[in-house]
Amino acid sequence: MSVRPSATITGIGLVSPVGSTAAEVFDAVCDGRSGLSRPPEGHPVHGVVDVAAIAPPIDPASVLPGPESRVVDRSIVMALRAAGDALADAGLRVGRDVDPYRVAVVVSGVGGLSTLADQVLRRAERGRFGVSPYMLPGTLPNMAAARVAITFGIRGYTSSVGTACAAGAQSVGEALRILRAGEADVVLCGCAEAPLFPTFADAFGNARALARGWADPTAASRPFDRRRNGLVLGEGAGVLVLERAAHAAARGARRHADVLGWGATNDAYHPTTPRPDGSGAAHCMRMAVRDAGLGLDDIGYVNAHGTSTKAGDAAELAALADVYGAHPPPMSSTKGVTGHLLGVSGVLEAAVGVEALRRGLLPPTHNLDDPDPAGDVDHIRKQPRPVAVDAVLSNSFGFGGHNVSLVLTHPGSSPG
Repeated sequence: MSVRPSATITGIGLVSPVGSTAAEVFDAVCDGRSGLSRPPEGHPVHGVVDVAAIAPPIDPASVLPGPESRVVDRSIVMALRAAGDALADAGLRVGRDVDPYRVAVVVSGVGGLSTLADQVLRRAERGRFGVSPYMLPGTLPNMAAARVAITFGIRGYTSSVGTACAAGAQSVGEALRILRAGEADVVLCGCAEAPLFPTFADAFGNARALARGWADPTAASRPFDRRRNGLVLGEGAGVLVLERAAHAAARGARRHADVLGWGATNDAYHPTTPRPDGSGAAHCMRMAVRDAGLGLDDIGYVNAHGTSTKAGDAAELAALADVYGAHPPPMSSTKGVTGHLLGVSGVLEAAVGVEALRRGLLPPTHNLDDPDPAGDVDHIRKQPRPVAVDAVLSNSFGFGGHNVSLVLTHPGSSPG
């Protein structure tokens, strides 16, 4: 099959409970160094959730000037840190290495909901003049993307995607679409999420979506395990620098991996529950592989969405059985160690896929002690598996029935 032009990843920036680089996150997943813990006293969700995946603190003043840093959501702060680290990793400066109008931004997330909640309380306590004039630029869902553009002088296409837990992966897919269309030479794409505040956590808890009852918090996230009983809510940010291969080559940039194809579908079934037969996700996976110009047998590893919920994991297993029958590629989920970072997961897991390609090592699913019997699945468990693969399929699924899959390959294996 003919291979379509790809985008190449030249920069990776992460803010996560287990590391700030792709290598650190990959090592944590392989070694089982968990980012799950009980929220300490003083944390907004202390006493609200049993366990959470908490990213390191970042001083807002380190990424935003003066008064603007006083009323800004943590999601924006993390997005700016991840974007700055991604650009540094790419060795790219806007205006020096690329025309500002030839750089695009697609950075997504649910927005500054905790900041909005705080301002609602301030108004209730102090009246209308208690509301900060900085609330809107601190909370709107487009503001992570806008702040990235403003901070780094990016003047091309700028947008955000609202597809829940699939938003990060879809942002990467949209970046690939932009580069293929010739609308930019470079795209900063990714997601930032800061859901660890009481109202948001209570909504998940009351929906019975959160893991509960685990004496050891590091055991709470159990993708595909028979004893799984919910996800572990987490926070973070992830930004990739995607670049036309020819542009990257012209400036002598290092290429981490190529994004060769993607697919996106909708279950059209239920606002929060995936279609049980996994047909929407299965079609999405086939789309991504076809878009990459590959065959299903070319995929050597699947980085699963695998959130540790009963319905979600079962639907993904059904989808894999639909696509691959009795002979699926090796599969694992990082969320046994990282928790569920909502839309950020798709970017972080793409970074894990990059490292899997580079090292010839497939990371395991932790806490997978008793695999769900549904489906014939080659789970990677307990220890990483030394296997060199040529292509990785990374899955992300979200509320609203959104399905997104990405195909990653070794750098330079496709035209740019």
